[in-house]
Amino acid sequence: MPSAANVERHVSAGGVVYREAEGGVEVVLCGRNAAAAWSLPKGTPDPGERVEQTALREVREETGLAVEIEQPLGHIEYWFHAPERGARCHKRVYFFLMRAVGGSTADHDEEFDAVEWFAPERAAELLTYPNEADVLRRALALVNAHDRVGA
Repeated sequence: MPSAANVERHVSAGGVVYREAEGGVEVVLCGRNAAAAWSLPKGTPDPGERVEQTALREVREETGLAVEIEQPLGHIEYWFHAPERGARCHKRVYFFLMRAVGGSTADHDEEFDAVEWFAPERAAELLTYPNEADVLRRALALVNAHDRVGA
């Protein structure tokens, strides 16, 4: 077991981005071909950034979309090993429900091979990590509750 000196703490922030489409709500996922992985957009804060600022910036960079935060979705936590540093890392990722207000997925950065819109059920199936799928389901419950109230 690593000593306390070998434990690193990391923070990231991102979002579940949705839009209203003809067939209903769609959400955006970021994909990598080499790993055959799909994930929610997220990233690391710049110095002095609040998590909300990080989430907005990272989502814009990774997806090419302009977004607005509607509300927090909480966070997920997990551990991973960084063998190159001999460290065990604890990561906390803060997520926000975000509505797309402009931009284009064609303008995403090079970090991902693909950024695409999906129906919610398909997005939940595609997400590589179950904890991100849980965040997605939580976000969709809020969107659906909002739609029922607004109807």
